[in-house]
Amino acid sequence: MQYLFGIHMRGGVITERNPDLSTVRVRAPAGLLTAEQLRGIARIAKKYGTGVVHCTTRQTIEIPHVDPAKLKRMAVQLEKNGTPVGSEKDEVVNIIACPGNERCKFANIDTGSLAKKLDESLFGKVMPVKMRIAISGCPNACMSPMLNEIGIIGRIRPIRTPGLCTGCGSCVYYCKESAIMIRNGISELNEDKCVQCGMCVKSCSFNLLKSLHTHYLITVGGRRGRHPKVGRELLTVETEEQALFAVNKIIDWVYRRAWSGRLLSEQLDELEFSTFREEMLKSVPKAEAAGTCKGSSKIILRSCSNPPNPLFYHSCPKKACNLFLFWDSGP
Repeated sequence: MQYLFGIHMRGGVITERNPDLSTVRVRAPAGLLTAEQLRGIARIAKKYGTGVVHCTTRQTIEIPHVDPAKLKRMAVQLEKNGTPVGSEKDEVVNIIACPGNERCKFANIDTGSLAKKLDESLFGKVMPVKMRIAISGCPNACMSPMLNEIGIIGRIRPIRTPGLCTGCGSCVYYCKESAIMIRNGISELNEDKCVQCGMCVKSCSFNLLKSLHTHYLITVGGRRGRHPKVGRELLTVETEEQALFAVNKIIDWVYRRAWSGRLLSEQLDELEFSTFREEMLKSVPKAEAAGTCKGSSKIILRSCSNPPNPLFYHSCPKKACNLFLFWDSGP
């Protein structure tokens, strides 16, 4: 939509300290560029800039010191190169993501696929506030998703086959949160410490640790800058399609409710975030409030003072009861 106002008003065109020059930021979802696109950017930087480029914190490339009179011709060349003029103003800006499970051994989700789909549906959408979206494949949070207006984190909830744990302690060794201990030859999990990174599942030498479900934690209202703020946990969903649906609903909510001139993090209470969270839980298929217990057809939660073959000790988030997890071998 902002294209109707001309090239000078595009979000990816930034006036420099010297107002006679501009910096042009390109569109590169998740920072993924082909070798040919990089060569094209190099040619364009030499022709329209000074032959220098800048790699930004939002995984894109800027071409500095461009004569504004050349912007239209440059924009055409960038479009042909598959790296069109990007976004930087009050709009959905370049979506960033870690390598995901395509390459990273710690990742739990395909971040690149999600970033590309979000880019196709949302990039450049004019908003009352700047909307930064970051995706991390695991709770290591390399992309700092909690410090973005919308953050997405891939997580795994672990379970263990009962009666077969050898008590080797491999999961204890690899757990960075000290959330697992061996008691009477069996692993116990302290869910208050567990961040659901899935390292214990990957480290089990006997493949006895399984993933109950891989899911996406979505946060809202984070920010960097001089007064950084951690985003609020909104909900969790289990599939990429649900995550796409949820993010689009968040963008629509911000577009309709937020005010210009203030960051989203400063408005969440006035925008009745808690009410919005309840609405999201009802409208997003199979969504769950972040931090709640998750069951399935194969998991039974039983209250028991002396349970047989416990998988993990599990503390209810509501602190109302103590529960043990069991594997249900029945149909």
